[in-house]
Amino acid sequence: MKRFHVHVAVSDLDQSIGFYSTLFGAAPNVCKSDYAKWMLDDPRINFAISRRAENFGVNHLGMQVESKDELDAMRDQLQRADRGLIEEAGAQCCYAQSDKYWITDPQGVAWETFHSLGEIPIYGDDDGTRKNAAACCTPQVQPQPAAACCK
Repeated sequence: MKRFHVHVAVSDLDQSIGFYSTLFGAAPNVCKSDYAKWMLDDPRINFAISRRAENFGVNHLGMQVESKDELDAMRDQLQRADRGLIEEAGAQCCYAQSDKYWITDPQGVAWETFHSLGEIPIYGDDDGTRKNAAACCTPQVQPQPAAACCK
């Protein structure tokens, strides 16, 4: 079963944790000095906030899947969208290791589809070992022109 994912960049983490904890009626499942995440079942969402982005607001949207087979099926769907799919195998980002795919919608909104493989003690390139540190929650996906449809 898929879980919708939203990542919001915030300027004041403590204030935002208070707000979203009240909104969701629950404390975050993960709480770090620069990041917090709620894994909610009602609604079924992986909602994360962090202080790591330059622009505040919605950073990216996505779908979290529970298995490699689900990730493979989502990859096939994303490839059919023909919007410059980017693959990241074993990506270390947001205190987790995941296999993921990035794509942008016609408005330039980044979408992350991922399968989490486990937790890690760092946000991303904190230790300098990540191959593509810029892609951690700020994918280097270029918006593609909208296809002519629905005309």
